[in-house]
Amino acid sequence: MTVTRRTVLGGMGLAALAAAMPGGAALAQNRTIRHYWWGNPERDKRTFAVIEAFQKKHPGITVSGETIGWGDYWTKMATQTAGRNMADLVQMDHRFLFEYVGRGALQPLDDHIGKTLMLDGFDQGPLDGGKVDGKLYALNIGSNSQMVVFNARVFKDARVEFDPYSWTHEDFARIAAEITKASGGRVKGTDDFSTYIEYLEAWVRQRGHEFYDNDGNVAATAEDAASFFQYWDDLRKADAVAPRDRALMLDPALAERGVVKGDTAMSLIWSNQIVGVQDLMQDEAGPAMLPHLAGGQPGQFIKPSMFLSLSRDAKDVDAAMAYMNDWVNDPEITGILGLERGIPCSPKVREALAPSFSSIEKRTVDYFTAIQDKVGPLPMPQPKGAGEVRDAFMRTASNVILGSQTPADAGAEFIDDAQSIIERAR
Repeated sequence: MTVTRRTVLGGMGLAALAAAMPGGAALAQNRTIRHYWWGNPERDKRTFAVIEAFQKKHPGITVSGETIGWGDYWTKMATQTAGRNMADLVQMDHRFLFEYVGRGALQPLDDHIGKTLMLDGFDQGPLDGGKVDGKLYALNIGSNSQMVVFNARVFKDARVEFDPYSWTHEDFARIAAEITKASGGRVKGTDDFSTYIEYLEAWVRQRGHEFYDNDGNVAATAEDAASFFQYWDDLRKADAVAPRDRALMLDPALAERGVVKGDTAMSLIWSNQIVGVQDLMQDEAGPAMLPHLAGGQPGQFIKPSMFLSLSRDAKDVDAAMAYMNDWVNDPEITGILGLERGIPCSPKVREALAPSFSSIEKRTVDYFTAIQDKVGPLPMPQPKGAGEVRDAFMRTASNVILGSQTPADAGAEFIDDAQSIIERAR
């Protein structure tokens, strides 16, 4: 469901607006821009608060906020792109950046840097993550990494102790079974992660190669995918995983994750999402890395959690850039956002936020600090067609969960389908 909100608030003169836009003249009154993002209740609450704060500072600009869940976000984005009706500013993911730049759907930001978009002192790595062919098409609004979030009370009750930064796949399977047994089956050890291609990609990296090679072809093998499906099939047979109906809820909202509902001890999220998860839980949410392959390579990586991008269809670029600049520089607005979208890539913003960190935000920063030397490099942006590959993976994983395909057959079929999709998309 799409939620929209438009508010026009007064209280500041045009002189103040001009001062808020470095190097820019005051904007005319009655300008409107649209901001489209994938969200959850916590993110939506913060974003609408940002919109209100921005409009108070810039009374000549109205911001229309449009939010929808991740599962439907990209379908709507594709429809708007095809209809040339994209929002002025869109939330972009690293996975789809090259694809949308390739479609000509995004505008580069380079000409605005140092004028209406101030990026002095920003971490270079997160900025580079938004570049395509040397041009900046996407502004990082937070960095994050993969995370297994766990219910600390359930772990304590089951007397489970582990190192959340060095545990292995064998440790994960053992712990999931121990928690299920300790709770008498009332709490399963873990949600079923087998429908998440992001976890398969880490599984592949742990084996020494990327899911996609530098030419955009599928480098993952049928054996990689089959072993992944087999691992999760074994966990299901051990009764250590959430029931099948839960596993078949593809891309569930945070409120539907087992660790939030209280019927599993572990769920798979991105690190920025732990703020929203904790907001929905009474027990303490603990952060852990993805399990490691013993003797393998790092599978996990630090990535831009999400970007703000200027769309091809933006009608008021100056107003859009004023909004984007405040998102990463204005103390009031960055204070409202906190760490919900990830770790800000401005050292000044991080320093300003630190005194007001909540307990869960401090845990997020501590987690981020602890994993720095335990992760691999950021993968190349994925090729055109990667979104369709992700859909094909979820269908194939669902077949294994339903028992209609063996892990071996599913692994071989998925890799063939994935390469065919990539070749068609070129």
